[in-house]
Amino acid sequence: MNKPVLKLKYSLAGAVYETVGFSGPHFSVICVNDESGVKLTLIPSRPITLISAALEFWHEYEENEKFFVNGYQSWTTSAEMSSEDIYPGVTSLAGITKTVKDMAITSGDYAFTRYKSRPGFFHSFTYTYFRRGDEFELFGSLSERNGYTVFYSDMDKHFFSMEKDVEGLTVSEPYEMFDVVRFVGSYDEVFDKYFAAMGLPEKKRIDRLTGYTSWYNYFQKIDEKIILRDLKGLSRAHDSVNIFQIDDGYETFVGDWLDYNGKDFPNGMKTVADAVHREGYLAGIWLAPFNVQRGKSRILKEHPDWIIRTPEGKPQIGCIGWGGAYTLDIYNPEVREHLKNVFDTVLNDWGYDMVKLDFLYSQCRTPRNNKTRGTIMCEAMDFLRECVGDKIILGCGVPLGPAFGVVDACRISCDVDLTYGGKFYNSMSINNELPSAQNAINNSMFRRHLNGRAFLNDPDVFFLRDHNLKFTWEQKLLLAKINNLFGRVLFVSDNAEEYSDAELKVLRETFNDTDAKILDVKCVGSREEGNYEIKYIENGEEKMLYFNIFSGSGNILEVR
Repeated sequence: MNKPVLKLKYSLAGAVYETVGFSGPHFSVICVNDESGVKLTLIPSRPITLISAALEFWHEYEENEKFFVNGYQSWTTSAEMSSEDIYPGVTSLAGITKTVKDMAITSGDYAFTRYKSRPGFFHSFTYTYFRRGDEFELFGSLSERNGYTVFYSDMDKHFFSMEKDVEGLTVSEPYEMFDVVRFVGSYDEVFDKYFAAMGLPEKKRIDRLTGYTSWYNYFQKIDEKIILRDLKGLSRAHDSVNIFQIDDGYETFVGDWLDYNGKDFPNGMKTVADAVHREGYLAGIWLAPFNVQRGKSRILKEHPDWIIRTPEGKPQIGCIGWGGAYTLDIYNPEVREHLKNVFDTVLNDWGYDMVKLDFLYSQCRTPRNNKTRGTIMCEAMDFLRECVGDKIILGCGVPLGPAFGVVDACRISCDVDLTYGGKFYNSMSINNELPSAQNAINNSMFRRHLNGRAFLNDPDVFFLRDHNLKFTWEQKLLLAKINNLFGRVLFVSDNAEEYSDAELKVLRETFNDTDAKILDVKCVGSREEGNYEIKYIENGEEKMLYFNIFSGSGNILEVR
């Protein structure tokens, strides 16, 4: 690696300092930089408040070289980018009013990273790689506990940097700013080495989850009759199923998890879990543990002091769902006791085996308590694991680095949509987290390296039903095949009792484990054209799946 330049910006006694180099008037640095990576520790001579920190490198980009973008959280677009590509931030449409803009940036990193609307300028969270043909050069942070590590690439200016999100942090003792490893080799080789270097637990609680989730057919409009009916319908594929998950809608309001809706679930949530267990499946349930619904949640009304507030003292919006929700502060001891009780009830009294935990990014929207966003998210994930114990966690809406080694499975894509092309606003590209089957397929392909290494990949659901849906049969088959090739959490939201024999056959084939080995995934032409090729070996036969991600058309009927 060539020699980097350290650029540090900080404040002290009301003055702002900007330094270039490995020493300054109020700090020194210990830096080890070689072919294996970079490790840098900042040693302040007196307390300083950090504003920004970057190690900048010269990088000679080759023709057709790619830069991998790992998006901020589960839903964020992630892909290999070329010098012609643009990685858009929040579009101008989102700035029509302050309210609209605030809604658009809530789920992403738009408030604390840099986006530029020109080709070749990208950034990636926690790790990245350069691809030159079949050679991959990976850079990866070994921990985000001291702050998010963000890699920037400017292909036009031959610029590459490692930056630390240090906002809100005052340091008075040695601070490990970067611990980044570097590996060069084939795709699988560099990711095997990276996750081995992180020392993640080798023993996994689960190997594969296949079954049902209620969300994409009914959304919040569920009741005991619907759930038990669909549970019975799934018995048609009983030998291919191991989990049945209840999603949003059982609770009265978001945040009031133990106040289940007695009208719709008159026998309680334990009764449902017991019914699932009688079928021989794991019972799963959805929660957004950090969130309380604005204007409706009982917990919010009774404990307004439990929520995170802005520096101005106003309640901070954590997510825009359900008309907006605030976020419980995990550093409040009463909040921690409350959440421990929630999980104890759900997991031990009700008897659920898995919790799908959603909208987790809301906990670290802004730094506080002299902790960076990355530190907060890591500590939040540790706390959730403490609450859940040995039961299964399926993470969702979570920055991925802090989830490594903590969750058992994790969403690695945005939500799909009931229309293959997404809602009308998808074409406006308001932000990088919008639901769509296309973006889900994209992320499933380009985050495949996480599957089985960091956790089990959840590419979100696939569909086979013929109503309440705008997918062609070819599009359904494509989404199912992508999920089977790249995921180990495979869910449908259909009532399988209504399946035709052909649909049931596809369900079984998709749920069944595959021996497929992925040889290569690439975009053919520009990303704007949307043509992709997947080369793989399955059942001893080398195959090629090609398709257009926007239309869903290709050769899926031939390769199944």
